[in-house]
Amino acid sequence: MTGVPHAGRGARQPRGVHSVRRLRVTTRPVDDPGDLLLRLPDPNGVVWVRGGEGFVGWGEAVRIDCGPGSRFRAAAGALDDLVAAATVDDPLARPGSGLVAFASLTFDSRSPGSVLVVPRVLLARRGDAAWVTVVDDAPDSVPAPQALPDTGRIRYAGSHVGEIDWLEAVDAARRRLAAGALEKVVLARDLAVWSEEPLDPRVLARRLAERFPACFTFAVAGLIGASPELLVRRTGDAVESLVLAGSAPRGADAAEDEAHGARLLASAKDLHEHRPAVASVREALEGCCAELAVDDVPHLLRLDNIQHLATDVHGRLDAPATALDLAGRLHPTAAVCGTPTDTARALIRELERLDRGRYAGPVGWVDARGDGEFAIALRCAAVAGARARLYAGAGIVAESLPEAELEETRLKLRAMQSALQAPSTAELHRG
Repeated sequence: MTGVPHAGRGARQPRGVHSVRRLRVTTRPVDDPGDLLLRLPDPNGVVWVRGGEGFVGWGEAVRIDCGPGSRFRAAAGALDDLVAAATVDDPLARPGSGLVAFASLTFDSRSPGSVLVVPRVLLARRGDAAWVTVVDDAPDSVPAPQALPDTGRIRYAGSHVGEIDWLEAVDAARRRLAAGALEKVVLARDLAVWSEEPLDPRVLARRLAERFPACFTFAVAGLIGASPELLVRRTGDAVESLVLAGSAPRGADAAEDEAHGARLLASAKDLHEHRPAVASVREALEGCCAELAVDDVPHLLRLDNIQHLATDVHGRLDAPATALDLAGRLHPTAAVCGTPTDTARALIRELERLDRGRYAGPVGWVDARGDGEFAIALRCAAVAGARARLYAGAGIVAESLPEAELEETRLKLRAMQSALQAPSTAELHRG
């Protein structure tokens, strides 16, 4: 077995590998496993899939609490230590093979809950290749397809902040914006869920992946969702990001859908909301990219129940940085916080009256070479047994109408609500 260096670390040094578990990591090719989500034997495993490709993992070789405080630095330092101490046998040597860690970090540095996880077994499928990675003596056989349970009866149990109070918070933010205190702020709300039976994250992930195949369906440490927004992807020295801000519903037919999309592309309010989000990503990447290409005008990204203004960003690194490092540079973008960042974050803490936890924080994976993908944790739920909490937010600018922003959050919440609803159930029960 040979050690694999962790590329792109710069001057940062490991914090002391003698106290770190020395992992033995082995990757081997396997036959195409088909639907990854059906192969996951553990309801508490990790999931990262998009369009049928990605990873499922189970067991925990390592789990590290990275917060509160400097959670990105803690996660990156912990990963450095693990990689420096690991022995890796990886004949594939491609993004996502060898040692891979999954991270889910809080939106706010004050919030606990940021986590870094290395699964004992990781099953991957990308393009025409599939492989399994195991840590130490974990079995490397591919599990048979799993029979997944149905969800039980679902009830909704209110929010931290009621809808009227949330409307008043949006109106208060709008007045600050009109007075010039800031350009944009994003306000979120939540919705509590109660189930008769424990919720199986595999069931929710499978339903989300089926309905939103163009999104990143994820499950890490109890946070499950399907995010359309790629915060960053690093492959070698190539960097990609997809900025989303500004939304409209889908139409009942093609003509109505086109009309909604055309209005969104021409909407002064939505373009005002979109521009700061693009600028924040551009500014974060300019400091580490020799080349950076940003779309001049946004295009439409159409999902099952919503369409967004979207801007693609492509760059090439000129300084060492892993996918996790880049996620730390980018977070929080104006798409989930606002601008100026510090002013928007302070206003969120004042008006939102909600601990977002890991909602709107980075979630994704990074390997020992520094390659990886991180999405912004949107359209998601924090699940614990038979309880869950759903989250959605809306970007507020001076032109915003509180009632329209409330309706946008309702539309976004439906993504997770659809995953909670069993196909055989005629309706969700509200309690």
